[in-house]
Amino acid sequence: MNAKTPDALLQEASLNAGADWKDAKRYLWLLSPAIPLIGLGALTAYAVAPKKLRALAWTGPALVHGVIPALDRLIGDDTTNPPEAAINRLENDKYYGMIVKAFIPAQYATTFLGAWLAGRRNIPMSDYIGLTLSVGAINGIAINTGHELSHKHGRADRIMSMLALAPTAYTHFAVEHPFGHHKRVATPEDPASSRMGESFWKFLPRTVIGGFKSSVKIEKERLARKGKSFWSIENELLQGWAISGAVLGAAAVVGGRRSIPFLVGQAAYGASMLEVINYVEHYGLMRQKDANGRYERTQPEHSWNSNQVVTNLVLYQLQRHSDHHANPTRSFQALRHFEDAPQLPGGYASMLLPAYIPSWWYKIMDERVIRHYKGALDKINMDPDNRESLMQQYAQLAADIAATTVDAITAPEPEKKSA
Repeated sequence: MNAKTPDALLQEASLNAGADWKDAKRYLWLLSPAIPLIGLGALTAYAVAPKKLRALAWTGPALVHGVIPALDRLIGDDTTNPPEAAINRLENDKYYGMIVKAFIPAQYATTFLGAWLAGRRNIPMSDYIGLTLSVGAINGIAINTGHELSHKHGRADRIMSMLALAPTAYTHFAVEHPFGHHKRVATPEDPASSRMGESFWKFLPRTVIGGFKSSVKIEKERLARKGKSFWSIENELLQGWAISGAVLGAAAVVGGRRSIPFLVGQAAYGASMLEVINYVEHYGLMRQKDANGRYERTQPEHSWNSNQVVTNLVLYQLQRHSDHHANPTRSFQALRHFEDAPQLPGGYASMLLPAYIPSWWYKIMDERVIRHYKGALDKINMDPDNRESLMQQYAQLAADIAATTVDAITAPEPEKKSA
């Protein structure tokens, strides 16, 4: 009988570990499709007793900016990864795909109920605004559902992605994100990668306009390669816009004319939630060019990450963003944490409010970016309008960080004591 080699024994042990491994968060992932159900329940209760339960009109902002960040801080991080031997099993488990798609029916029910409530007579303006932001928050989170599905190749998944994006009229994201952003990420050419010294409010019009233009260019080129015009029935942008028009039009019929400002407002707020997450994900990070002037391959160091549990459950581990860019088609349940990937001081949810306030954001993030690049300011993706002032502002800090880094590298190792 032949003895097994050490490599064979190691491979066998790895396979056994993969076969025995179980996803401890398997049922916790249901928190994501539970979010629109919570919104739907809150709006239903408000519809029954609007005077007594007025606070429920503001459920969405309370969840996004209060409850989820608080739970993140309370529960903390989870840096565990599934073993490589379990990845294929995870990827092929249809349960996880069903979880993603389960978000959409409750999302639509919340949207139409919100439109109906917004169309009621004598609704207080504060309630109207709260309902707008609440439904916008649900549909903003739904963009992440659309994001997950946009990376799949099946036609049904692409349509489901557009359905999730339709209430925010942001269906072009399903074209631009996988074929534009993933190609140009962490470069000055990418409208969805924010620059150090660029406020969210300056980034917002740049990314909205730039992303839209990029999606049109991508789809034109794709159709041209097939010998078809932009106005072809195969144009996914036209398909998405038609779905958006149908969904929002139907909601307007349900709610009447009074619901139209609500529908516009919730769509704008929901889309802005996507863009503020984009702002956070790659702030100041830049891929370097090689000797031939080509950008290096996307590495873990080109995305900001977080392992805070609750936001990862709600956003399908979007915060493990480095692995997502390394493996765009990898399903959320199989995404991994990288030790060398740059980490945010909090989860994406807790970073939203600072991102809205430039001075707060710069105080939190600028030094973190400089430390990530070990004081090399020339490696940072900076806002060109503010580059000169940023170089002057941070020159001493960068020099101090660079010196500390050199000292750490050149410091002799302590002598080992002899036994």
